[in-house]
Amino acid sequence: MQTIDEVHIAPLGYEYDRIVGPVREHNVDILYLLEHDDPGSGPDYHDDLRAELDDLGVEVRSRSVDVFDIYDVLGIVTTLTADHAQDIVRVNVSSGSKLSAVGAAIACMATDATAYYVHPTDYPATDRKERRSYGYAGDEVLPSYPIESPTTDQVAVMDFLADANTDAYTVKKKDIIEYAEEEELAFVADNDPANDKAKFALLNANVIDPLLEDGYVEIEDVGRRKQVVLTETGADALRAFRHKLRDI
Repeated sequence: MQTIDEVHIAPLGYEYDRIVGPVREHNVDILYLLEHDDPGSGPDYHDDLRAELDDLGVEVRSRSVDVFDIYDVLGIVTTLTADHAQDIVRVNVSSGSKLSAVGAAIACMATDATAYYVHPTDYPATDRKERRSYGYAGDEVLPSYPIESPTTDQVAVMDFLADANTDAYTVKKKDIIEYAEEEELAFVADNDPANDKAKFALLNANVIDPLLEDGYVEIEDVGRRKQVVLTETGADALRAFRHKLRDI
């Protein structure tokens, strides 16, 4: 029988008790610390934090991330949540930067993870290299407003656009259909379209139109050809949801 772990994810910033407190309260099995990818940027007490977590018997796993990049945090949280689909996953939105909090909260809205905010007992006059709060006065679950993330087919097409578009060549819809048939993407494989017209209709309805609506792709008309390009927003979305490519 498979065991269910209590898994927490916490961006690592200038907090200590806000990380340790929930670990004690919820008897955490696995804690992912999202560490800023500049190794010299953290305060000295991070070693003490890890030592206390080790004393508590929690399994600490570190992941390198840019805690000031919303999409970087969003991507790692959605990926870790997918990795622990059978576990209880909670995400600490109060332990890192304001931008990491936004990325973590959005990730929870797009997955089954639960976002929580930790209340400290004291906010001292801060030295920016020291803790920004002290004590643990409890944590509360944040309201969840589910958002619709891109489908696996849509993420696959965005990944194809990112790889295939170059300065010399821009992908056309027929290229996407050929790719979809080769990779057996669901919008083609599950519908068995009878002709090219049906294939284009399925592509538009299931992939292109939703991506256009979200601002993830743009269509460029070049003569009678319709070229498809990934936008900057689409590139960020691809970073956030690339883990879905493991499903194909």
